[in-house]
Amino acid sequence: MREPALEELLGKVSRGDQQAYERLYDAVAGSVLGLVRRVLRDPAQSEEVAQEVMVEVWRCAARYDSGRGSVMAWVMTLAHRRAVDRVRSAQASADRDRRAASIGVGPAFDEVAEQVETRLEREQVRRCLRTLTQLQRESVNLAYYRGCTYREVAELLGVPLGTVKTRLRDGLIRLRDCLGVTA
Repeated sequence: MREPALEELLGKVSRGDQQAYERLYDAVAGSVLGLVRRVLRDPAQSEEVAQEVMVEVWRCAARYDSGRGSVMAWVMTLAHRRAVDRVRSAQASADRDRRAASIGVGPAFDEVAEQVETRLEREQVRRCLRTLTQLQRESVNLAYYRGCTYREVAELLGVPLGTVKTRLRDGLIRLRDCLGVTA
């Protein structure tokens, strides 16, 4: 169909003429589908996008400006934009799915950072243990690092149970203060 006839049809379509739209549809739908199919390469999606483009032509016919190009160029621009949007949308969806899948695969935490933090905490505890008196350090080591009960610590050190409890309490208070732990 010659371009002046397309422009005339589009003018009628912009005023709601359904018969003019049917004739315009017949004139451009094949070209629209061809372009969309070249971009999308999926026949089913191409048909869907081509239909969306033709609906947009119906709804937006009044926006056509003959000073900016031919009717066919305007329709094909709509088709190309819609097809590219579909490709981008599909790519964005695939990227989101890939990111979501990779979140579940990786470790729940940064293993290296966790190891570094643990080492730093151990070194800080060792440094703070050196600030205790020899008697406090022995009591804390036996009770907390060797798993002895207070009674066993008292027997191993040969001191009364009350003395062990006092040494442990005082040692733990000094450790808390040294480590900056708030009670």
